[in-house]
Amino acid sequence: MSFIDEAVLDVQGGRGGNGCLAFRREKYVPRGGPSGGDGGHGGSVFLVGDHRLNTLYHLRFASLYAAERGRHGEGSNRTGASGADLDVVVPLGTQVFDAASGECLGELLEEGQRLCVAAGGQGGRGNARFATATNRAPRRVEPGRDGEERRLRLELKLLADVGVVGLPNAGKSTLISAVSAARPKIADYPFTTLVPQLGVVAHGPSSSPFVIADLPGLIEGAAEGAGLGLRFLRHVERCRILLHLVDLSGGAQGAAQELAIVERELAAYSAELAARPRYVVGSKLDAADPERRADLEAAARDRSLPYREVSSASHEGLRELTLELEQRLAELGRPAPAAEARP
Repeated sequence: MSFIDEAVLDVQGGRGGNGCLAFRREKYVPRGGPSGGDGGHGGSVFLVGDHRLNTLYHLRFASLYAAERGRHGEGSNRTGASGADLDVVVPLGTQVFDAASGECLGELLEEGQRLCVAAGGQGGRGNARFATATNRAPRRVEPGRDGEERRLRLELKLLADVGVVGLPNAGKSTLISAVSAARPKIADYPFTTLVPQLGVVAHGPSSSPFVIADLPGLIEGAAEGAGLGLRFLRHVERCRILLHLVDLSGGAQGAAQELAIVERELAAYSAELAARPRYVVGSKLDAADPERRADLEAAARDRSLPYREVSSASHEGLRELTLELEQRLAELGRPAPAAEARP
């Protein structure tokens, strides 16, 4: 299944049913009077958060999501049935925008959270509603109103506790494959990871598992669209802790310079993102260059950031790192609750 983090779809609320024009025709009731019932309300379109999804791929197979229309009113003061609402499931972390105005309608961050994106039309009133003392046989009815129509633009920002960032080939995919059951593609050329990968880290039944995300490598100018960074930087926004990986085995530039490149791109994209809790992690410890180790450790110390070294090949330092992340996440507490959905 392809990873799709953007989608455009049209939604339409159901039209309300028309009011009925009717009069009573009963034996022994010579002046029956009006008896037209109201039309039913049209159904509404809701987006519903579902933790089982992690892509918007399933929304590519339909161009219009329309709720059911309301039934027309009937005689004998019978109100038409209301149309059924339409629920469209989306992954947690989905932001919803009006494609025409750019207005953010809401975001879905919790399981089962519902967001109304197209309200159904109101049903029209039947002629029984217009009877008065001076107009006992009204022939006036109301048509049902149209439901809302809207083109939506959906953006998915993955929900993860820990986001792994760094230059291409820093060892991000190897790290996530070593600490979780995720199996991202691993190779010795840049941009092996083309889509974000999620893994769950758990140390046992008594531990608190957390989600770690392997994000495509960032390069200089990523915040302006270079490489793959601009498309996937938004997925870092949901991460509560950033794991900044730097290759200790070698590189075209010094370790401190490589650290600074990614820092500049994070700051250019979002100042709040650059201030997120962050660990500097030296990867590929089994093949480390002593000068790069000293350079990176000094750079982390200058920034007052915690510094750790790991080897995904030999698993050295991985358990200690993940246990520390688990403890740090517990100290940070639960993420902020989801914003109130639009009524």
